[in-house]
Amino acid sequence: MQEQSRYAVGIDVGTKNVRCVIGYIDADGDAPKIVGVGTAPNSGMRKGTVTNLAGPAEAIDTALGAAERMSGHQVKTAVLSVNGSHLTSIKADGMITVGTTDNEVTPEDIVRLEDMATTGKIAQNREILEIVAHSYRLDGQDNDVKTNTVLDMLRKVPMVTVDGQDNIKDPIGMTGTRLEIKANVVSGLLPHITNLQKLAEMAKVEVSSVVPAVLASAQAVLTENQRENGVAVLDIGAATTGVAVFEEGDLQYLSVIPLGGQNVTNDLAIGLRTDPEIAESVKLAHARFGGKKLGKVETKHEKKTYSFEQSEIDEIVGARYEEIFEAVAKELKKAGRAGKLPSGAVLTGGGANTKGLVDFTKEQLGVAARLGKPSEYGGASNEIKGPEFSAAAGLMLIDAASDVSYAKSPQNAKKAAEKAGGFLRGIFAKFK
Repeated sequence: MQEQSRYAVGIDVGTKNVRCVIGYIDADGDAPKIVGVGTAPNSGMRKGTVTNLAGPAEAIDTALGAAERMSGHQVKTAVLSVNGSHLTSIKADGMITVGTTDNEVTPEDIVRLEDMATTGKIAQNREILEIVAHSYRLDGQDNDVKTNTVLDMLRKVPMVTVDGQDNIKDPIGMTGTRLEIKANVVSGLLPHITNLQKLAEMAKVEVSSVVPAVLASAQAVLTENQRENGVAVLDIGAATTGVAVFEEGDLQYLSVIPLGGQNVTNDLAIGLRTDPEIAESVKLAHARFGGKKLGKVETKHEKKTYSFEQSEIDEIVGARYEEIFEAVAKELKKAGRAGKLPSGAVLTGGGANTKGLVDFTKEQLGVAARLGKPSEYGGASNEIKGPEFSAAAGLMLIDAASDVSYAKSPQNAKKAAEKAGGFLRGIFAKFK
């Protein structure tokens, strides 16, 4: 059957900016090519959550419109990001008896298993966003068993075991009486997620999925080896910093810290006794770590030139980032991975652009660090090379992977996986 070309769309709804990325997947099944990019300033949000509908809805409409004009494609559906400290992950496990008379595992059994694992553990005012493999045990022994089904991709089914059987690749169709699961469940407050969906509706876009921004960024910047070895993604946005820890290919921990680049701007405005708009210009032009040259530096804003002491800027920026990384270190400790990440930390998001931040991260966390940004997508990929576009690019990749008719082709799976990274690589592999 001839594959059809299609588009994939990601919209990253940040506190200060909305970014949209449109990818095109041709009939030959190549990895998505960037054909549309749009950015718009956002208002009406605070620390990742909606405070009024009008501002973010307008920003989505503006960013989407720019991407549509570039691509020549009118967007009808998209994957959206969600952010904020209301996002959490918890461990969950469960066990069911296989429901068929012949004891053959069905997709319905997987659904019941998920329900059993999460019932009573997720509050009614929270929405489950991801059910991700965390760890599991089979008859008291550790295993590396994973499901391998279409349902796994669509519903994010984690690892399961059947009756003590080992090395299960796909429980669907297998025979057994006891089906077990241990998972990591990511959830967010339902009102915040509902408000995001309303924003999209106001921009006449149907939301196909809502994904935590830090997980979307991970799709765009992590390699399969990093996910296997152990790595933390630090998505530093304007008002929040997302922390996601991966190990053995799976998400192990997720949290969002209510601190980000805007806090640095506010500190500079107070410390330099200047307007926030000027402080933002100072931050973008002169924020750094480890620079030796001191003295006065100049920043232009609205045709005027302002002069500040570099040493004062360094002191203010350093103090705030120390606070942010102290909070990050606490989250890594909660995850049990403090100083135990062979692949270190990958920095992304707009706040990761600060000069010298990679070396600063190494000193603060005691692990390797690198800058993560989307790349090698072809087309207009030059438009999204900065780390601030990681989440939008990752959302687009998730949207591309969600199309079963595209992904089920072995040729398409292989080609797309080459660009997709660890999580999506696993998704595409399911259709070989």
